[in-house]
Amino acid sequence: MKINLITSILIICCVQLYAQKQKLNKFWHSKYAYFGQHPPDEIPKIFAPNMLIDSGIVLGTVSFSNDGKTFYYTHAKGWFNSDGSQTQQKQFVNGKWQKPSILFDHVVNPTISSDNKTMYYGGNGSKVSVSHLNSGIWTSPIVLHDKVYGLYNWMPTYDPITFYVSSNALSGSKGDYSTYDFCKMVVTATDTTIESLGQPLNTPAFDGDFYIAPDESYMVISTKETATYECELWISFRKKDKSWSEPQSLGNQINNGSAHRFGQYVTPDGKYLIYTKGTSDKDCNFYWVRFDGLMNRLKKEARL
Repeated sequence: MKINLITSILIICCVQLYAQKQKLNKFWHSKYAYFGQHPPDEIPKIFAPNMLIDSGIVLGTVSFSNDGKTFYYTHAKGWFNSDGSQTQQKQFVNGKWQKPSILFDHVVNPTISSDNKTMYYGGNGSKVSVSHLNSGIWTSPIVLHDKVYGLYNWMPTYDPITFYVSSNALSGSKGDYSTYDFCKMVVTATDTTIESLGQPLNTPAFDGDFYIAPDESYMVISTKETATYECELWISFRKKDKSWSEPQSLGNQINNGSAHRFGQYVTPDGKYLIYTKGTSDKDCNFYWVRFDGLMNRLKKEARL
């Protein structure tokens, strides 16, 4: 009798989770998804032209809520002007997408936890700030980490204590970006540990911009950095022994010509890669490209 009751409860929970997932998936397949834009194929195109800014530029890491109805992104005056930088949001309310609104000033590069209840931000001085969703409203950001070493491009995973970040915790001064590596950071209530992911992901130069899949199965990294930070987007897969495969280029359509490519992000439905691209702040834009098929082909080529 007790076993049957437990089984019934498990079945009900599974049904509820499935129904919730189907509800979330429904919007992603609707005409309103991605602001109603016509999705790209494997040739990148500008994401949301004329929808996100009326002055300045957009750049850096972005995040969609799991249900696809809120988009978070960074707005700034320019690449090297932090005055007026802010995190903005664009929301789907009452059957239509609203104009962008300021979420918070002086924090950038929003990344959201897998349960959509916590948001992390970067800011001046390589600090990491955090806010929490409380009754549908984000609390004001407070500094979560301010170390003697740099913390850049902070990203959560499904594991609530495991994060990935670019850092020079193991060598160099905070302002020496040439010493930054892709790192894994484990944060508990009593301890914080950080370790470089080593080769083949890291190089002797700056290793800073990346996207980590929430399940830690792959990373899209900015690599082949020049002295002025032009770079390409490559992918590495996590192998069964927890090491990382030799990075592979995402191809000529994405890596065509010399440009800064950073802020890479894969949408919650797994279909599209969004990233920032520009040769200067004058032509800096978000781009998006169909990604799921490309990723699967590169995974097969990696022969894991």
